[in-house]
Amino acid sequence: MNCREALIALNMLPKIGPVRVRRLMDHFGSAGKILTLAPDKLMAVQGIGAETAGIISDWENRIDLAEELSEVDRRGLSIVTLEDQEYPQALRQSYDPPLALYVWGELKSTDCHALAIVGSRKTSHYGIQTARQFGFQLATSGFTIVSGLARGIDTHAHEGAVAANGRTVAVIGSGLGQVYPPENMALAEKIASGFGAVVSEFPLNTTPSKKTFPMRNRIVAAWSRAVVVVECPEWSGARITANLAGELGRPIYAVPGQIDRPSSAGCNALIREGATLITSGQDILDDLSILPLENSSGASLAGEVSESEPVFPELDGAERLIHDALGNDSLRIDEILDTTRLPLPEVNALLLKLEIQGLVCQLPGGRFARK
Repeated sequence: MNCREALIALNMLPKIGPVRVRRLMDHFGSAGKILTLAPDKLMAVQGIGAETAGIISDWENRIDLAEELSEVDRRGLSIVTLEDQEYPQALRQSYDPPLALYVWGELKSTDCHALAIVGSRKTSHYGIQTARQFGFQLATSGFTIVSGLARGIDTHAHEGAVAANGRTVAVIGSGLGQVYPPENMALAEKIASGFGAVVSEFPLNTTPSKKTFPMRNRIVAAWSRAVVVVECPEWSGARITANLAGELGRPIYAVPGQIDRPSSAGCNALIREGATLITSGQDILDDLSILPLENSSGASLAGEVSESEPVFPELDGAERLIHDALGNDSLRIDEILDTTRLPLPEVNALLLKLEIQGLVCQLPGGRFARK
């Protein structure tokens, strides 16, 4: 067994964790050796009690490593361990880096330029539009958007990055064989198809729980250069992520909300406690004192973007078709379909993209118009 396989095996064992494994590796030199030792040898290391030592020494009866690796291969996934060069450097430097990351899609070296966008599962229209806008703006500027694929703000931040043809990493609180929430499977497939990766530290068939989500949050916080909180109540997973990021010395940005809305209480509290108030992606670029990075298509997007003169990408054929079809009128989806002759899924995706770009707005009654 090589060291990679040993790390994957240790990651599959219950009640072990990366901190204990690091202590064991520091003491014995390699992950592979750990799995060969008797309980009394393992218990010589601080923090390794009888239960932990017994689990490790009995590992072959507790997990099926060969089946796990075979299933990963059948599903077209990959596993990146601490032994691999492509393991995210920001995670490697954290206190408790995951032993292994299951990856659906592809990780790239440019994913080191990552910003987290997080927020509440229960969102307002304001939160949805803001998450999409920030996801789009920051992905267009070359950042990889990291979030948790959860309902609400996470979902719309990922969608904004995809609409920008940028990159996004979804870190989930379950195994890749149990993608949660299930209604985001289509979004997960989209991300994995060329817009980034869906990532989990948990074995394939791990179900989500109250324990796995905080573990996921620490990865989101550690992976990112900064954390953007769009909308959240006073106590939420997003605030936990922000607090973790603060402990790691990462900048925290928060979008202000109405003072009488519980859904904005968390962001307003973060601002009161010292988070930087932001109203656009450019605020983040200015605060970090960096120009927009090179985006995934290789185009440089550096330069000032003013509120009065927004700069938008060139519209391609289908986008132009929809934009022209709207003219000076507002149209329902069925009217847009009749005019453009485009399929419904493509129209929905392009309307979202145009909406994020600020070229189209959705009106009451499900109608769309030029903005």
